[in-house]
Amino acid sequence: MEFSSLKRFTRLKWIIPICSAGVLTAFSLLPADDWQDKVTNALALFSKRYPQEKVYLHFDKDIYASGETMWFKAYIMLQNQPSLAAAILYVELLDKDGNVVTKKRLPAQGASAAGDLELPENLKTGHYQIRAYTAWMLNYDPSFLFYKNIEILDPARKNTMPKDTATTRDFAVQFFPEGGNMLANNAGLVAFKAVDQSGYPIAVTGAVKNGKNETVAEIKTVHDGMGTFELTPAAGEQYKAVIQSATGQQRTIDLPAAATEGVALKLFNRGNRIFYQATLANPDDTAYHHMMVIAQMQNQLIYKAVLNVAEGRISGFVPTQSLPTGILHVTLFSNKGLPVSERLAFVRKADQIDLSFMNAEISNAPRGKSSIELFAPDSMQTSMSISITDAEQVLKDPDEHNILSTLLMTADLKGYVYNPAWYFRDTAKATVDAIDLVMLTNGWSRFSWKKLLNNEMPQLKYPYEQGMSLKGTAVTNTGRYPLVGGKVDFIFKQPLDSTTSFSSAETNDKGEFEIANMQFMDTVLVYFQGNDKQKRWKDVQVTFEQHFFDRSPQVNTPYPMRVPLGLDNAAMTRFLTTANESNKVNRAITNKTVYLKEVNIRDKKITPAQTTEQRYTSGMFASGDGYTFDLTKETPYQMNIFQYLQAKVAGLNITGDLNNPSMSWRGAAPSLYLNEMPSDASMLANVNVNDIALVKVFRPPFMGGFGGGAGGAIAVYTKKGGDNAGDQNFRGFERMKKAGYSLVKEFYSPDYAVKKEVHELPDKRLTLFWSPYISVDSITYARTIHFYNNDFSKKFRIVVEGISADGRVGRVEQVF
Repeated sequence: MEFSSLKRFTRLKWIIPICSAGVLTAFSLLPADDWQDKVTNALALFSKRYPQEKVYLHFDKDIYASGETMWFKAYIMLQNQPSLAAAILYVELLDKDGNVVTKKRLPAQGASAAGDLELPENLKTGHYQIRAYTAWMLNYDPSFLFYKNIEILDPARKNTMPKDTATTRDFAVQFFPEGGNMLANNAGLVAFKAVDQSGYPIAVTGAVKNGKNETVAEIKTVHDGMGTFELTPAAGEQYKAVIQSATGQQRTIDLPAAATEGVALKLFNRGNRIFYQATLANPDDTAYHHMMVIAQMQNQLIYKAVLNVAEGRISGFVPTQSLPTGILHVTLFSNKGLPVSERLAFVRKADQIDLSFMNAEISNAPRGKSSIELFAPDSMQTSMSISITDAEQVLKDPDEHNILSTLLMTADLKGYVYNPAWYFRDTAKATVDAIDLVMLTNGWSRFSWKKLLNNEMPQLKYPYEQGMSLKGTAVTNTGRYPLVGGKVDFIFKQPLDSTTSFSSAETNDKGEFEIANMQFMDTVLVYFQGNDKQKRWKDVQVTFEQHFFDRSPQVNTPYPMRVPLGLDNAAMTRFLTTANESNKVNRAITNKTVYLKEVNIRDKKITPAQTTEQRYTSGMFASGDGYTFDLTKETPYQMNIFQYLQAKVAGLNITGDLNNPSMSWRGAAPSLYLNEMPSDASMLANVNVNDIALVKVFRPPFMGGFGGGAGGAIAVYTKKGGDNAGDQNFRGFERMKKAGYSLVKEFYSPDYAVKKEVHELPDKRLTLFWSPYISVDSITYARTIHFYNNDFSKKFRIVVEGISADGRVGRVEQVF
């Protein structure tokens, strides 16, 4: 389902970015003591002018084999609300070297898009990565695009999981003092993260030692390579960490030196409020006696407080009762308006969409019919997707990312978080404490405070797309001068259905032109011709601006493509065997000739005289007083349509140059149309008469026509498929191809209650049901899903994910 188109329209007014040149110059007029307003105003303006989008993709499963299809549903958020104005989504499959293997451009509507990626059977197996984004997201740090590691396996082999042949494994440990610095003679918290040579977390133990080799703190991981220790560093003392991994490797690492001046921010997350405290390296340092604390979430100001060290005001509480789940970014500023310390905290609320299954009637019999009811007791409109897979053969990636962990946490963090879905399993203290370790050991860099306060705003290279566009430049006199005040005429032919449309774009003082908000599938043939005011099209050269989607540069991914760990080899062998058999069945379906039974047509037969006109005309063009010429019944010898019409229509005068003739009927010029779209004489003159199916000439007045229709109208229709329409070799026009939206397959879900020839083949499906758009009844808040089993599955994993109209996310997973 999709969210309301009305909401899409109303949000559009403030979502579309505005040119930011000079928007912060007002700050230079602020008095020196207005630094607090400067900070808060900068944040407010950034939030308004540069809203941040996120993308998450729900896939039907985690592991794939060559020859399978990857089904996915994309959810697009803007400032943690559904991005209802988003119109285009880009999805790419990258190999281990960052090369684009295949890509999709998909239409987005209602903050979502759906698509598929077909994996050829001959696709080289190995490590791949999915990247998804909107054009608007490319204006910012590419680390915040959507990425997902995918291992594509070879179904012809029993087991293609890579083997770890390393006899020793190197590891690295990073240290993160709370607030950014260790302060001399002040107790502080230091977090750490340990990872192996592949970037996976590992368990370590060790000790922090001073210059006398005395142990001053113990080191031990708490969860996924992370942990903390308390340390009160002495001024001038050098500390080192002696660390040992579980496999026996040992490393000695120098800790960062303690600062003798400055300040550090401490946070204590109490759930319903977050306590903060500013610690000064030197309490007598008056440079830090006046400070300000700012807390923001999704670039929205949440909390502001002024600190006065001389008066003892160095701490406080950030209330979180009214905040949604997400990352809170707390920054401490000096009285010069500069950020001096930062800390992240995670606000955890039970505000997700409540989804559940009930009334399950599951059949594990071969090709048995099952049903289950999805329950979403929420008054808000919700967009959801569902996947049903074989729970025994389709393995889960132990490094799990889901809609909760992505949109609520990792999409706002720079860096790799292993198995982020684990942190949303429950709200136990151990889980809450572990998620605070993630906040301590990962960076947040949606923007830089220093750049923001120095008027260094992001460069908006890419617009907020509302549809596809065709941009270019037209020049005259062999490229020496721009075509000023002219135009470029276009004819678009869609090979999918042989339809043809017309458009024209005016050029500006630089010769630039644009056709915006185009909507078409697959590929269109574009015929174009530049025209100056004197219609001298032969002297006009047209070049087109290449869209980034038409290029496929190598991609530098923010974190390496990693091998899935901990997968059961026996289950993997079963999965590959079934995937190989499924590919054989799909080949048989593709190669199988299916004969349709004879069908008796009893509808009223359309007469030959009516056929062409009824097929082509619509609306006000379907009737009217005039003449109709069916060119599918003849082979015209004339050069163009105006020569064809000369002397054929009483009262219509066509004189002068037939490439741009003068026309009149009852003292006025007739209106001209190509495929029922307004056109002009130069355009119609260049349409090959052999590509014209029908011409309708309407006597004056032509009611409903542009300009009053006092001179009647001439409507020309180019041939569609079935009318011997060939390539549009328009005289004087050049041709190019333009890629549109990618075609999307329909998921095959058999209905075994109906007897079909294809049902005689084995059923080896591993994804039994997939739907990117499901919704519940507005009264019962429920939806019953029906699906048929394959020939062998005994357990089924059902996953539903979705977002509500108010930006909340939800997920439910259950094995039956």
